[in-house]
Amino acid sequence: MLIRSTAALAFLLTGAASAERAADPLTRPIAVDRAAEWLAPRAPVRVFGNTYLVGFGGLSVALIDTGKGLILIDGALPQAAPAILVNVKRLGFRPRDIRYILSTEPHFDHAGGLAALARDTGAVVVASSRGAAGLRSGRLAIDDPQHGYDGRFPPVARVRVIGDGEVLRLGTVAVTARATPGHTLGSMTWTWQSCAAGRCKAVVFASSLNPVSADSYRYTARSNQAIVAGYRRSYATMRDIPCDILITAHADQSGSSGRFTFGPHACETYAERSRRRLVARIRSEKGSQR
Repeated sequence: MLIRSTAALAFLLTGAASAERAADPLTRPIAVDRAAEWLAPRAPVRVFGNTYLVGFGGLSVALIDTGKGLILIDGALPQAAPAILVNVKRLGFRPRDIRYILSTEPHFDHAGGLAALARDTGAVVVASSRGAAGLRSGRLAIDDPQHGYDGRFPPVARVRVIGDGEVLRLGTVAVTARATPGHTLGSMTWTWQSCAAGRCKAVVFASSLNPVSADSYRYTARSNQAIVAGYRRSYATMRDIPCDILITAHADQSGSSGRFTFGPHACETYAERSRRRLVARIRSEKGSQR
């Protein structure tokens, strides 16, 4: 068959690439109602200093240039992995220079792309102990509020475990892991300093604090009180954490119309918004039990 136009050739090549990704078990698309919204294309952007965003309209993926290699935070859905690496290249960086990939939570919308990204870059995936268990299994934990959805994703074979308050150092950057349980008991928030023109700002990439669950889940159940206690611990952490720039795992959870939020009270406001939703949810459950 004779291809008569560049446009036609591009169409065929794009189709071949899509078919190849569909055949790759690590990037096989997870079909969810909000996939188009979550993965809405966005150009990579510098947030401040050595911190960039290489993700999407609904799901945040951050990149830190340490001078001795790159650190990536989160991996979005499995089908998003190739686009993340394209955005890394568009900033002038090499994907093979990614040394670590930090995970906020073992859910398919943030961890689905980790296995492919780790394979394609050679990077080490880092998570909390509970988070690592979820990443290795590729399934939701039995005590996860969203367990009823059974949201499976490609498992990550090798995960380095990091504890609350531990520091991961690479080049000129020190990233601190801060446990923020609730959405999952293994959720982790990541903080670091980013500097430019003699000014330094505390950057926070926050795990989700959204008290969402499967329909049958009850926050008021005695067996689920560890989750409620986890949220309360996370609210205290987010109120006290140095926070000049907030990036949330789901972009729309920051309360900003943009992809990140400036301001010394951004993290505190983020926690308070979640606290109010959780209080309302618990009040609703108690009301329905009368």
